Amino acid sequence: MPIRNPQIIWKFPDLTHVPGAYQLAVGGSPLVAKTLYQRGLTSPEKARAFINPDLYTPCPPSALPAVVLAADRIIKAIKDKERILIWGDFDVDGQTSTTLLSSALQSIGARVTHHIPIRALENHGVTLSVLSQIIQKGSPNLILTCDTGIDAVDSVAYANRSGIDVIITDHHQLPPVLPEAFAIVNPNFLQHDHALHTLPGVGVAFKLVEQIYSYFNEDPSYLLDLVALGIVADVAIQTRDTRYLLQLGLDALRKTPRKGLLEICKMNDLDPTQVNEEHIGFVIGPLLNALGRLDDANSCVDFFTTTDPALAATLAEHLKNLNEYRQALTKEIYQDAENMIAAYPELVDEYPVLVLQGSPQWHPGVIGIVASRLVDRYHKPVIMLSRDGDQARGSARSIQGVPIAKLISASEGLLTSHGGHPMAAGMSLPLTSVSQFRMELAENYHRIVGDSLPSPEICIDAEIPFSAISESFIKDFQPLAPFGAGNPKLTFATRGVITDEKHIRNIGRDGTHRKITFTDSHSGKNTLLWWNSADLALPEMPLDVAYSLELSTYRNQTQIQATLLHLRQSPESPVYLPKQNRIRLVDLRDKDDRRSAISQFLTSDRTIIWAENQIPEGFTSVPRSDLSPHDRLIIWTTPPSRLVLKQAVSRVSPNEIIIAGVNPPSYNLEDFIKSLLGLVKHLKRTGKAYDLTRFAQALAYPEDVIEVGLEWIQCHGEIDLADFNPDLMPPGHMNSPSGFPEADIKLNHLLREVKAYRSYFNKAHIRAIL
Repeated sequence: MPIRNPQIIWKFPDLTHVPGAYQLAVGGSPLVAKTLYQRGLTSPEKARAFINPDLYTPCPPSALPAVVLAADRIIKAIKDKERILIWGDFDVDGQTSTTLLSSALQSIGARVTHHIPIRALENHGVTLSVLSQIIQKGSPNLILTCDTGIDAVDSVAYANRSGIDVIITDHHQLPPVLPEAFAIVNPNFLQHDHALHTLPGVGVAFKLVEQIYSYFNEDPSYLLDLVALGIVADVAIQTRDTRYLLQLGLDALRKTPRKGLLEICKMNDLDPTQVNEEHIGFVIGPLLNALGRLDDANSCVDFFTTTDPALAATLAEHLKNLNEYRQALTKEIYQDAENMIAAYPELVDEYPVLVLQGSPQWHPGVIGIVASRLVDRYHKPVIMLSRDGDQARGSARSIQGVPIAKLISASEGLLTSHGGHPMAAGMSLPLTSVSQFRMELAENYHRIVGDSLPSPEICIDAEIPFSAISESFIKDFQPLAPFGAGNPKLTFATRGVITDEKHIRNIGRDGTHRKITFTDSHSGKNTLLWWNSADLALPEMPLDVAYSLELSTYRNQTQIQATLLHLRQSPESPVYLPKQNRIRLVDLRDKDDRRSAISQFLTSDRTIIWAENQIPEGFTSVPRSDLSPHDRLIIWTTPPSRLVLKQAVSRVSPNEIIIAGVNPPSYNLEDFIKSLLGLVKHLKRTGKAYDLTRFAQALAYPEDVIEVGLEWIQCHGEIDLADFNPDLMPPGHMNSPSGFPEADIKLNHLLREVKAYRSYFNKAHIRAIL
């Protein structure tokens, strides 16, 4: 397979002059000062506060809208001995938020219980049916959500009718209609440049506790280790207060007394005093996420708060087993997804958002992980949908510059539920709406984002020879840590390197990763780890390599780890430029009399009309197989798919396209089979040779729909088609057709795809069509 994202643009740092006074004020390595200056921290005071949290002034909790109102209501509930139900979420942000609020409120005398949805049964959010059951069993006086609830309009209304106050703490995107809660604490009410705007759910919960504890003169700092876990695992933007809380939280995590976390460190040979954001992201976080993805996350509170070493060990072992199962599921579903893309490459090539619909075996707790891997692979937003009865439940992941939650919410008329961030989202919708959803997402994309994907970039922080790499060099830029979203790791580049087969070795349980030793132009050597690269080919030598550097400690041994991020052929990089569409487009789709409308464009013999099934009376037209190069193409019939349209335009290569968009008959399955059977019987009667393309043109459908339709007929057993298509299976039986259910499902799905595409073609912006 070719290198991943070969069109990526390499951006080298500008030759920015860093004032000597600035560098002197910041101190430390010149690389640190240069990086901070280039990343926009041009004030020495802000740069020093970025490095040292003791120099940073955090916002008071009261800066969060409604936090004082929420805190006062909770304090009243504590004083009045009211029952408080904390409603959390099953990801790490939700788990840590739930534990933080439960621990914090119980320590000051609150009567607290908690509920975290079981993903397999409830999905995200405050599900009305579950809430009503909880209220009926033992009604709480106050419901406090964390990391969820911002879209719980119906559930909050139900609680209000039941005489129960609801306080929502959340950080997800604000929906058009907000719940009528007692208080809503959400940083999205703030301006985007506000210091608290990027707080995750656990950060919002901590600021609420700060406000409550100020009344009781209590110190909430013992909760900061939970805050660090949630910030990193939720990939929160690490700027200003969020970074400040993470810095303090990592320090607290290295001193944590929590038996469960210490047990995780022990089983993974981690020194608790050296834990950093990498360990959270790649060791601790996945273990905790496995609990929420595959099991009941309510036990997270016991895991975080138990003082019993035996219970901590049991719970940690359970997390380990779940994570191993999660890894196996991920591998299986990822391979299914790649096989689907190989079978239907147009899903990647023709749509700005890759939407894959899988089987019920695609575990909803794992598909988000697979979506992330596919985003990395194909550099475009990905939505993975698993089947759950008559519903499709999905997870979306995106790329910078594509607000996926906004794209999804723009099609909320098709959805059962939805919510999320610019970079990740979840949704559910009827299976019958998936095809239309894919089309509408494309239209939403072109309307909201534009006509092309944002050009992928890799930003180089410094160009160095391999000889510059050492432990001391890496330690010099560690004041910039913790790294993550909003504060990426430094990316280094070395140009003109070479390697050969004997310096490449596969590693990992399945050999899916590689370690490659490169030699630079000064004969310096460096071994780079390249994740998930076993099937990727290297470009021709010499190469430029981009990589990150860090120090890892294993069993008290410190070593340098260099991770390959991208490579390209030297000396020039292929530069990706969106193809400029210079074809003139004329839109006649809204004309009542399209036959008359096209007549004005028939003044030249360099015009060709493409029509199928229903042709414009009085004009000469041709089907797709008879198209040939012409200056002007008139599209009379609405195409059945983007691929068929693309192939037609490629055959004609026009300078001008006139789009009439007349719809042929929209068949349901019964009508489609009747029409297809008519063609089959005509063939048998006349003795003509079977021609798949002619069948497709006669019905104005893609060829794959015709093939599945013939398979349906053969499985149904009405007629034996083996005479003119020997690849088909033997005829089935009318009463118990072998293979028929699968053919029936496939055909219904493909017919919906065609219907959805034609609907999209008829209403999409004319530039989005091509």
